[in-house]
Parts: sequence; C-alpha cells; structure tokens
Amino acid sequence: MSVHELEPPALEPIPAPVAPAYDELARRFRPVFERIAKDALHREQLRELPFEAVGWLRESGFGAVRIPQSYGGGGATLPQLFRLLVELGEADSNLSHLLRGHFAFLEGRLSHPDRSTHEFWFPKIVDGALIGYAMAERTEKTGSTATLSKEGDRWILDGKKYYSTGTIYADWIVASVLDGEERVSVAVPATAPGVTREDDWDGFGQRLTGSGTTKFDRVQIAPEHIIRRFSAMDPNANSCQKAFLQLVLLATLAGIARAVLRDGISFVQPRTRAFGIPGTSSPRSDPLVQRVIGRLASLSFAAETIVDGVAGALEHAYQAGLTGTADEALYVATDIKAFQAQQIVINLVLEATTLLFEVGGASATSETRRLDRHWRNARTAASHNPAILRERAIGDYYLNGTIPDAAWAALDKKRAQAGVQDKAPEADELPDRAAERLNPRINGS
Repeated sequence: MSVHELEPPALEPIPAPVAPAYDELARRFRPVFERIAKDALHREQLRELPFEAVGWLRESGFGAVRIPQSYGGGGATLPQLFRLLVELGEADSNLSHLLRGHFAFLEGRLSHPDRSTHEFWFPKIVDGALIGYAMAERTEKTGSTATLSKEGDRWILDGKKYYSTGTIYADWIVASVLDGEERVSVAVPATAPGVTREDDWDGFGQRLTGSGTTKFDRVQIAPEHIIRRFSAMDPNANSCQKAFLQLVLLATLAGIARAVLRDGISFVQPRTRAFGIPGTSSPRSDPLVQRVIGRLASLSFAAETIVDGVAGALEHAYQAGLTGTADEALYVATDIKAFQAQQIVINLVLEATTLLFEVGGASATSETRRLDRHWRNARTAASHNPAILRERAIGDYYLNGTIPDAAWAALDKKRAQAGVQDKAPEADELPDRAAERLNPRINGS
C-alpha cells in the first residue's frame, strides 16, 4: 500500500444548514470571554473554582451554540465552535477544557438521526443544562468497576470515578458502568441523591477544571436515563468522537498560545528599562525582544491554523454522516488528522510558553503575574491521550494500513468469544464506540 493510497480523500463540498456568520457569533460571546479573562489571574492565584464564569457561559447560551437555530440554539458549524473555544481558551484555558465532555456528548446527539433524541436533550441544553463526563477510574487496570444493578423494578448505580472533568459544574453526568458483563452508558442528574462530586483534582495545571472524583452511592437511575447498552461483540460504530475530543484539547492549547502572546505584549509595552542597558530604555524597540514577540505570534498563528484545519475535516465528516455518504475510511482519516495535529500543536504551544520569559528578566517570574500558569496548563492539557501512543498509531497506519485501536477491537472480540470481558472502553471513546442498542426516549429507536 502506498502513502498516496492512505492519504485522506479530497474534500468535496457538502451542502450544510445555514449557519450564522462567525463575526455574529463572536460578538455575542466576546463580552462574556472578556469578563472571564478579567478575573482569570485572580482565580488562578486563589485556586478559586470558576462557578461564576461557568454561569456566565450558561446564561449566554454558549453550551447550546451547536444546537440548530430551529431548537433555539446558535446553529454554529464545527469550525465556528472550535474558533470560539480557542477564544475562550485564551480568556481562561480551564473553561474551554471543562466543557469538553459537554460538547462531545452534544455532538453525539447532533449526529443521531432520530428526532426524539433531539427533543429530549436539546431543550434542556438550550435552557442552560451542562453535561459532564464520569468515565475513568483509578484502578489497577483499565476498566470499569462502577455497576448498574436491578433491584425489583429499580436500577441502582454504585461506583467511583476520577478525572471527571467539568462534572462539578454540570447538571447531568454521563457515566460508563457495567451491568453484569454488559457495558452501559447512563445519564445521571448531578443533584440526584447519592451523587457526590469532589474537588480533589491535584494536577499542577488546569487546576480549575474540576477533574476530580465523582461518587455514586446507590443512586436510583430511571429506565429512560439508561442511554445505551453494548458489548465487545458489537461492531465498531463509525464516528469522529476521538478526533473531536482531541481537538477540544488542541483548541485549548491554541487558546493558551494566544494568551501567551497577549501577556508577552502587555509585559513589554510599558517597560522603560532592560538588563544591561544604563538608564531608561525602550524594550519594545529592542530587535531581540521584537524577535521574541514575532516568534510567539507565529507559534500562535500556526497552532490556531492547524486546529482550524482539523475542525474543517470534522465538519466534512459530520455533514457526510448526515447525508449517508460517510464511510469508515473517512472517519479513520479524520482521526489521523487529529492525531497528526496533536504531535505538532503540543510542541508549538510548549515552546511558546517557555519562550515567553525571554521578553524580560526576573520580573517576568513574579507571582503577581503567574505567567508560569501558561506552561503548567499547556503541559497538563497536552498530557491527555499520550502523544507518543498516537504517534506510533500514525506510523502503523501509514506503514501497514492499521486502523487505530484495531488491536483493542480484536482483543475485545477474542475476550467476548471466550466469555471474558474485563476491559472497558477508553473514557474518550465510550459514547460512540460501539453499535448501539438504543433507549427509545433518549436516543431514538
């Protein structure tokens, strides 16, 4: 197989629903982003969870920006959503990151053809509801120990999740659990009796994403809140869920790069002295400082351009799915684009967050500025879905035509045939990983 055979197919234009102009959307949300940015440093210094800022986004309808206008949403395309997430990430990278599960879950609902799915979820989200994910666990092996069990005519959820990004701010929690050997996805009202959300995330970056523990202690689950059931024997469903989830992180990183450029400029412009130069001086006129700012601007531009390119590929796959013209090759090619972008954007942004300190001396390290937060946040966001594993998958794809995760799929099938099922899906992959046996109320029939 040649490299040319593996190249993603050329994008053909697909008719899309009429979307608002980006400037129209941006004018609606930029005042909110500006309010968020104004207090971002203060929140970081105090480690103050941004409940108020999340409330501003909720009130502005940002969580519904992808929902069609006919349902009261913003009607944004995927490239528009990710451009907005970059701008939000510039204001505060915690905010764009903590909405990752919300928008991923919503994307799955948008892609579903049954109107009952839309009618169940869209009004809730238009009214301000936010969705959080509770998928991963701190266990000795990859898997799920959370359980869903039947007691009489009631369903009971028990278990503990970690890395529950955004769940502490959410109205609904989507969790992956086991019912016997069957994997199940459930939607849980965040305030249901028995649900506990803890702010115990101890990462050195993205400290305000609420990525801590979610506990379920005999939580009653209504039958209509069992979203789907699936097993390892089900064939994989085509989707761009992995690419979407990765791109939210890359948009967050691109937003950090914009914040680095912003803070570098604001640091340099008012300064009247520089190391090694007697008396007053103008660092903004120094060719070396100008070179640093030029490099920061270029790194930011490159990161944002790459994100925009992958967002365009996602939009193409989404529209192809709606028109029934998508196939596995298109979805795999889209995943590969996101994986390739991951390899480059991470390095661009980490370079920018370090280079920033070359615009000034020791004063740039002041705790009053907390410029180190940009590196800490970027390094933490970049640690999701390890890039080295994705890089290997890219190489295997181009060298051998191996579809990413093919080995896991084969192992799942082998275990299922042997009656063994101890491997749960990756947290990022659960919502659209396998063919669904759908709940008619939530997901259609």
